[in-house]
Amino acid sequence: MVSHFDALETETPEARATRLYGQLPGLIALAQAKAPGLALAGVDPATITDGAALATLPLIRKSDLIAAQAANLPFAGLVTRPPGQLKRVFASPGPIYDPEGERADWWRFARALYAAGFRAGEIVHNCFAYHFTPAGSMIETGAHALGCAVFPGGVGNTEQQVRAIADLQPAGYGGTPSFLKIILEKAAELGTPLPSLKRALVSGEALPPSLRAWFAERGVSVLQCYATADLGLIAYESAADAGMILDEQVIVEIVRPGTGDPVALGEVGEVVVTSFNPDYPLIRFATGDLSAFLPGQSACGRTGLRLKGWLGRADQTAKIKGMFVHPAQVAEVLKRHGLTKGRLVIEKDGDFDLAILSVESADAAVSGAVTESFQALCKLRATVLIVAPGSLPNDGKVIDDKRPIG
Repeated sequence: MVSHFDALETETPEARATRLYGQLPGLIALAQAKAPGLALAGVDPATITDGAALATLPLIRKSDLIAAQAANLPFAGLVTRPPGQLKRVFASPGPIYDPEGERADWWRFARALYAAGFRAGEIVHNCFAYHFTPAGSMIETGAHALGCAVFPGGVGNTEQQVRAIADLQPAGYGGTPSFLKIILEKAAELGTPLPSLKRALVSGEALPPSLRAWFAERGVSVLQCYATADLGLIAYESAADAGMILDEQVIVEIVRPGTGDPVALGEVGEVVVTSFNPDYPLIRFATGDLSAFLPGQSACGRTGLRLKGWLGRADQTAKIKGMFVHPAQVAEVLKRHGLTKGRLVIEKDGDFDLAILSVESADAAVSGAVTESFQALCKLRATVLIVAPGSLPNDGKVIDDKRPIG
């Protein structure tokens, strides 16, 4: 019998939507009062109670946080508590300063650890970094909420990691998949068996099927989760099937890169997250990551929507003939003509850059108008090709730079 962390994981989709969207007005009101950096002044919180209304709110982009924080240190007016009232303050590369509050399981990692097989009374060997960035704290606070002890291994010191695992017999590992592989290889080199290490929750890197199989051959069941230093847990795997189940305390939208417009179910786009965190109420936070929703529900019995996994980056900005072209500019060209999907391909012809904009339309006559709009908005000439609706790849790419590197 499959067990679940709590009853939220088996809610009906209708009950889940009612619960989450019912919390939105209060979250927006809190942000208006204490997090002015979200720029929600003038929004009536009582009107934001479904996905369509949520999609009318502005995005806040992760890529803009460095400049925003530099102009308004330390958190760009996005955190509801003074820095000295937080539990910890972290610095991710950039730097981007990240808060952590006092609430138990602040990053919501207990759910992901439970799905990976960890249970109360076990030891978790935590090899995420404990300094500057919050990854170590994410695993540790989640494990404590689950009732587990934690060995704070951090990164490096491979022989000492092997010795500690052999001595303490932890039930599993938290960290990157690459460092887990290094530990297991070092244990084999030293001739030190690690029989207790049966499970792992990994993140921060890709976990290709070949590496997952390599771990399985050595008796370690490895599942992964998707999290960021801004949002905490977004989605996590269960042992039942592919895909990552959304955390129960977030709303995730998939939007067309360069816009805030949700795409059709199954279409690849940028991951946008609304997090119900009273300390850091990020509303429509654009992660810059590409993914898509999978159809159906997990075989494990959890009923939440599932993400396909990480499919690339949404920030596809390119420089052509000295001019930067952004996905948002391409989206604006399409919007002017009532079009929804297009792709700008950049190629090299000798010493010259070629820009080819393919747009999906049943009306070939729109080509000339799109050409003029592209030149007006992007200050560049492009060859516009009209292609059949549904013919462009479903991969989230708006700008595809095919020029050779170097």
